[in-house]
Amino acid sequence: MNDGDAVAPRDLRRTVGASVVGTVAEYYDFFIYGTASALAFNKIFFPEVDPAVGTLAAFSTYAVGFFARPLGGLVWGHIGDRIGRKRALVSTLLLTGLGTFAIGLLPTYQQIGMWATAILVLVRLVQGFGVGGEQGGAVLLTMEAAPPARRGWYASFVQLGSPAAYLVPSALFAVLTGSLSEESFLSWGWRVPFLLSAVVVVIGLFVRLRIDESEVFKAARRKKQAESAPLPLLMRNHRKEVFGGLFTKFVEAAVFPFYTVFLVSYGKQHGVDDSMVLNAVIIAIVCELITIPLIGRLTDRIGRRPVYLAAAVLNLVLIVPAFKAIETGNMAVIVLLLVAGLALGHAGTYAPQASYFPELFPAAVRYSGVSLVWQFGSMIASGPFTVVAAALLIAGGGSFGWVAVYVGALVLISVIALFFMPETAPGRLAGKEYADQPRAVQTTGA
Repeated sequence: MNDGDAVAPRDLRRTVGASVVGTVAEYYDFFIYGTASALAFNKIFFPEVDPAVGTLAAFSTYAVGFFARPLGGLVWGHIGDRIGRKRALVSTLLLTGLGTFAIGLLPTYQQIGMWATAILVLVRLVQGFGVGGEQGGAVLLTMEAAPPARRGWYASFVQLGSPAAYLVPSALFAVLTGSLSEESFLSWGWRVPFLLSAVVVVIGLFVRLRIDESEVFKAARRKKQAESAPLPLLMRNHRKEVFGGLFTKFVEAAVFPFYTVFLVSYGKQHGVDDSMVLNAVIIAIVCELITIPLIGRLTDRIGRRPVYLAAAVLNLVLIVPAFKAIETGNMAVIVLLLVAGLALGHAGTYAPQASYFPELFPAAVRYSGVSLVWQFGSMIASGPFTVVAAALLIAGGGSFGWVAVYVGALVLISVIALFFMPETAPGRLAGKEYADQPRAVQTTGA
């Protein structure tokens, strides 16, 4: 059975919807935490240190979750390849969602001292473990159900979950910071977005429980392909795809926290109203929700790799202008830059991943392969990003030079890696699947 065979349109729409809603629920957590780190957590959990150092410490707890994600990717990838995609995705949704809700109930430093920080770190580890199996599983579930000729289009809809998950808490924080005094916001206002995650999780769970298991996975089980341990098979036969995919992940994993988290903090340190930057981010995210499916469809027509590469280069070009735009304090300039960076630069790397990464691997090891690429790439490029960038900013006396070099290096690694990676879109391979071709004929840039 080929990927995408005989899936009824109604079932395909249900699968896409379940993947999107579930991904919103999962990523709501990470983005809500990143925004809270920039706006409040330095004062709530690290009040005894200098504000700049407190922000660095808050970003450190943000990074902790990323370091648990690869372990989650390994475990949930194994479960998804051997037991089923659906079971893994339901479990990851519950783990992450309950962790987000728990943060909204945490006592602060003033109430229990450093124990508050310790509990926060523990919850972040649990959340990271859950998210580790989410995104890769969601995109491959949709990719496996979609017709090959339109796989980029359908799979890209799953990517809407991530910017939408950022949009909701960003809007909530913008309303809260704009309507509450700083005292009220730090006292209880910051908790509201975390507690509201319960609603998102319930909706996501309801939708996800109604979908059926992937037909591609069922076919693999019938052929006993899923009985082998997926990780050893993956590393024995698909090392090039694993490491190449991991490096191509860097650009997208780095630029999203750069545009949406770090620049908010950078603007605040340079006297720019943080609510202005947050509002600009929200506008750019709305634009990205429109461009992601369009870019996904473009990858069906001209290929995954050229779209990915062009967007990576655009991100490289925009690094220094991003800092300059924030420094102007001009809303129009900031919006223009962030729209270019998020709706074109980030979307141009994010939309292709939904079909590109799963297409690199055969069905029997696909969940494990995608999870390895996704989570190890995120851990390296996203996990320490805000911490390293904040430290470089402090070391540079507030100048952005070293931060620009850091971001540029991560993006450049992806640009170079993409030159050595293959094309996988069936439309560019005479209707054939890259992962099904004999290893000897899988050439770079096919």
